[in-house]
Amino acid sequence: MKKAQIIDLKESILEDNDADACLLRQELKEQKTCLLNLMSSPGSGKTSTLLALRPFFEGKIKWGVMEADIDSDVDANTLIAAGIPSIQLHTGGMCHLDADMTRQGMNAFDCQDLDFIVLENIGNLVCPAEFDTGAQINMTILSIPEGDDKPAKYPLMYQAADILVINKIDTMPVFDFRKEFVEQCARKQNPEIKIFYISAKTGEGMDDFAEYLLKQIHKVNNEE
Repeated sequence: MKKAQIIDLKESILEDNDADACLLRQELKEQKTCLLNLMSSPGSGKTSTLLALRPFFEGKIKWGVMEADIDSDVDANTLIAAGIPSIQLHTGGMCHLDADMTRQGMNAFDCQDLDFIVLENIGNLVCPAEFDTGAQINMTILSIPEGDDKPAKYPLMYQAADILVINKIDTMPVFDFRKEFVEQCARKQNPEIKIFYISAKTGEGMDDFAEYLLKQIHKVNNEE
């Protein structure tokens, strides 16, 4: 008896997206713009971290933010009120962005004179890590209240991330958070991952984190 042909739709979708992401990276390289894909669970402090970076970037780079959410424009308006150029992307229920969605956002955003663009992805530890957005840098934020086991539970996110920012360290005394354990789990997934401990609320740790990020932006934009 003849068996049914199986077509792996997810594999096909990911392959097409990977090709488009490579093309977008080339476009970004030509216009000397660094794109960072910022991922995390909801409430980890993505927007507050971006707000905390503003004084470190002022006068050094031109930057903007694409805020992605299923609905609402709360985060984009928060950044605009703080003087950070921002647009809101609505996914209509989708839990991630891919390269084409990212390009659509950039086309609506005047990116030609920007050194740095942040794509604040949907709050989710699974889907965003599966899709290449075309970004040259992938970063994830883990907040102390979420617990130290997230790199063990959601390995793909930490495999995909170049930078892990552990936020809300001002709450460390309240929670049973094991720094050695979280670092061990994260580096098991990605030995090269760069880890920073910050508090976007108090500013602790922001100096080293911002300095590193500025160096990475400069490096990406000056690659031949």
